[in-house]
Amino acid sequence: MSQKRSWIVNVVLILSIFGFAAVSLVPLFSGAMGDSQSSANNTTDSGKNNSSPEAIKTKLQDEARGYESVLQKEPENQTALKGLLQARLQLLSLKQGKIQDVIEPLEKLAKLDPEETKYAVLLSQAKQQIGDKEGATQALRNVLETKPGNMEALQAMVGLLMTQKKPEAALGVLQDTLTKAPQINKLEPGTVDTVAIQVLMGNIHAEQKRYGKAFDIYDQAIKSAPKDHRPIWAKALVLKDQGKMEEAKPLFSNAAALAPAQYKDEINKTATEQPSPSPTASPSPTQAP
Repeated sequence: MSQKRSWIVNVVLILSIFGFAAVSLVPLFSGAMGDSQSSANNTTDSGKNNSSPEAIKTKLQDEARGYESVLQKEPENQTALKGLLQARLQLLSLKQGKIQDVIEPLEKLAKLDPEETKYAVLLSQAKQQIGDKEGATQALRNVLETKPGNMEALQAMVGLLMTQKKPEAALGVLQDTLTKAPQINKLEPGTVDTVAIQVLMGNIHAEQKRYGKAFDIYDQAIKSAPKDHRPIWAKALVLKDQGKMEEAKPLFSNAAALAPAQYKDEINKTATEQPSPSPTASPSPTQAP
């Protein structure tokens, strides 16, 4: 058998071919903290007087207090809320403060700017980190109630349910969206990416070792969108993880031929890289994109 990778790695690959922004990477909250660490590092490099960790921490704490002062007078000032969130995320990346510190500004930003999905998704991740499963789920439901086809929120919801070992619930969310897709897309064409949803459903079935069902869904997606590389790549990865390279090779080639230029190298890499041994005889097919 070939290598067994984690669900999280799978989702990253899925997101990479859906073309989402970096904020969508899983785990989303950790990703945001990583970005904040980069900002902190940039701050370090920007001036000799701010080169020590203590100096950076003090600077960020001063910035946070400044934004807090503004928000006492203007509680809905989005510029101040964003600045406070960024400062607190950077402090968290330096192991200062608590995750709870970012929840309040995220809640306010998610409410004030519902069109910016990343706030709700990051809020869900933050609540998941503190063990508030219902709060994490509700933050995503709030998005999906008004934007049922929003792939950032759908992807985050699937990831959340999979970490809770609820694959059937994840499939239910996706199937419900797929059922509503024709009506939604009739009113607003292109709102629901049905191929993306089918790929996710196939990946979940494959994760549960229901390979026949997974391949049926991939094939349906390929038939409905023959020029879309995503279900072809997904199927190829599952076949490869099953050790069926002869069947997978033409699919990898086809996916690479159809894919936009920025994804061709990654597809070719996944086609040729050697899997590492796994103690189990079954793949973890959720790494298909």
